[in-house]
Amino acid sequence: MNTYLKITATLLLLNGAAVHAQLPDPGMEIVGGRTALLVTDPQNDFLSPNGVAWGVVGASVTENNTVENIDSLFKAAKAADMPVFISPHYYYPTDHGWEFEGALEKLMHTIGMFDRKGALDTHGFEGSGADWLEQYKPYINDGATVVTSPHKVFGPETNDLVLQLRKRGIDKVILAGMSANLCTESHMRELMEQGFEVVVVSDATAAAQVAEGDGYQAALVNFRFIANSVWTTDQAVEKIQHKR
Repeated sequence: MNTYLKITATLLLLNGAAVHAQLPDPGMEIVGGRTALLVTDPQNDFLSPNGVAWGVVGASVTENNTVENIDSLFKAAKAADMPVFISPHYYYPTDHGWEFEGALEKLMHTIGMFDRKGALDTHGFEGSGADWLEQYKPYINDGATVVTSPHKVFGPETNDLVLQLRKRGIDKVILAGMSANLCTESHMRELMEQGFEVVVVSDATAAAQVAEGDGYQAALVNFRFIANSVWTTDQAVEKIQHKR
């Protein structure tokens, strides 16, 4: 056993009991002009009972009051004149020509999740699974909200989110949206790696519950380990209202 493993084993097995270390909470101060609300995939296929993923995410969305909590964040951000960014998920017909996918990619392609007719074609988009949840449209379609190009797997490495944030001088992000252990977590990870401060709003997201496990609970662990802080919607709204 090497020295690192010996030290690790010692830390974990003091007096025969596991050590439960308390992680620090670095926190994040909201600063006007430098802080934005980012919502991933606020779309019907995730958040509407008519969406194709509702069968596996609906219970988590309902339990967390996710739809209303995201609405509260939108409302607070707009009232505080905080920039709002949306990172959507769209699949065009050419994307169905991919020769290999991961497990969830395969599922999404199979059930037609987030499908659109084409990058330059909005025919049939209104009210589709790829469209925004109806109650969010006044916030998103107000001419001020930044809608990035679509991410194609889970993270923002494949879209222009980081460019859009940096071009506006944003270095702090309040993160919410779907789905907790996939797109939301992947956005958190990449933004942290890119040098942003990130807070995740834990009850303004949700995830699939499947035979292999509860995606929401898995995400909560990683949010706490990686993000600058994890807030509830009530905490986030209060902090947005009293931003510096």
